Amino acid sequence: QVQLVESGGGLVQPGGSLRLSCAASVSISSIAAMGWYRQAPGKQRALVARITSGGSTHYADSVKGRFTISRDNSKNTVYLQMNSLKPEDTAVYYCKAAWGLLDYWGQGTQVTVSS
Repeated sequence: QVQLVESGGGLVQPGGSLRLSCAASVSISSIAAMGWYRQAPGKQRALVARITSGGSTHYADSVKGRFTISRDNSKNTVYLQMNSLKPEDTAVYYCKAAWGLLDYWGQGTQVTVSS
């Protein structure tokens, strides 16, 4: 079983930056893919960015050029660097790990972009 703990959310002004962290309870080198998703009020949860064990990345069109996903295997942690934040980025951000045949989710961290 994999436990995921997100951190780094908060309130930021438009144009600002935040870095989210997702710490895993197992070695992330054994996890096929890890991703960040977000869910805004009244909307479905959607993929923001994903990174595979080999380092390949994928981004939603809405965040390309602004967000960067990365991983530090030595710390069993995946990061999401978010720059040039917009009010429409406001959501609860969740970390997901695809491990074996199952998906594991963190508890989520709130990101609010507002002046």
